[in-house]
Amino acid sequence: MAVGVSWPVGARWFRHAGGMPPISLAEPTGRYLTFEEREEIAILRAQDKGVREIARAIGRDPGTISRELRRNAATRSGKQEYRATVAQWKAQQAAKRPKAAKLVENPRLREYVQDRLAGNVRRPDGTIVPGPKPPPWKGLNKPHRQDRRWSTAWSPEQIAQRLKVEFPDDESMRISHEAIYQSLFIEGRGALKRELVTCLRTGRALRAPRERSRNKAQGHVTADVVLSERPAEADDRAVPGHWEGDLIIGTGRSAIGTLVERSSRSTLLVHLPRMEGWGEKAYVKNGPSLGGYGAVAMNAALAASMTKLPEQLRKTLTWDRGKELSGHALFAMETGTRVFFADPHSPWQRPTNENTNGLLRQYFPKGTDLSRWSAEDLEAVAHTLNNRPRKTLGWKTPAEVFEEQLRSLLQNGVASTG
Repeated sequence: MAVGVSWPVGARWFRHAGGMPPISLAEPTGRYLTFEEREEIAILRAQDKGVREIARAIGRDPGTISRELRRNAATRSGKQEYRATVAQWKAQQAAKRPKAAKLVENPRLREYVQDRLAGNVRRPDGTIVPGPKPPPWKGLNKPHRQDRRWSTAWSPEQIAQRLKVEFPDDESMRISHEAIYQSLFIEGRGALKRELVTCLRTGRALRAPRERSRNKAQGHVTADVVLSERPAEADDRAVPGHWEGDLIIGTGRSAIGTLVERSSRSTLLVHLPRMEGWGEKAYVKNGPSLGGYGAVAMNAALAASMTKLPEQLRKTLTWDRGKELSGHALFAMETGTRVFFADPHSPWQRPTNENTNGLLRQYFPKGTDLSRWSAEDLEAVAHTLNNRPRKTLGWKTPAEVFEEQLRSLLQNGVASTG
């Protein structure tokens, strides 16, 4: 209404700008004159004050005042008259930058960004995992409760910071994460295709904040396994071997177990196939769970994953209060890994795992059947996440940090994985 256009036109402008203002609304830095300073210059100039006197009055260099009066004065009347509004308009016009985006002018940099953002998911041996076939992109957010394309999916910040690591002496291979976001969200930037926003973890077509909450069940938690009893060394992340875990749930009682090491952020995905008889036998109340993540199946799958690690790298496991780990005592006996449970409705007590689950939802969206993916597929996705640089690790990858931990154990005489 403010600019006199219809609501559909306004919505289209907003969408074409990616949900962002097309120009920065931030106040100019101290290097540039503000509108208030130009008003002060106009008043002092009307009082026939000299350039140096005006400069002293507003705390600027005389050269700045001289250039301002020469460049931005109004000339329509045939003579130079300084008016603040005209000067401000002229300064804004001169500040416009019609230059092409950096990703347009540098094909090598654009190829690097696109490969890290939209590249293929690969197994450790380098073979490509095609993943699901997603529906066509319609210019909206990620498909709701449908498959999404599997991609390398580094965040723009990860890409921008990793460039400094891989090209320390090449200043042409530099770009800010904000420039990447603007190339994705704003039509007309011309560098990256808009549909690549689906490769971002959030999959949003517009920049808009959203909130998610999770509600977990309670039970089977005794006083000796609450979070307050967890060793203090697990809190500061200085000592490796402390893990956080949870499930990501799909349709039809399908699920994938997620384990994340707090120090290295290394991820393990636990394959939870449905048990024999699923979909064939009639449901039995209080009978054994055949969905793949009942207590018995969960213990077996978790134990198989954790026992592949050296004993010193599987000290504790922090879980939420889901009943899938109600057999935690048996699990602790089999693996030597002590289990602790977070407080009710407190996902922030497992921050590393919650963050990782959010990343994994790009590959395993809500409302999809997770049982169709094999253990090899899960390994490929975990391999992809473990080879993404992390800001919290100084832009190293979890795989690099985890390898350093293993080497440290070997140097101290600890046997490697059997």
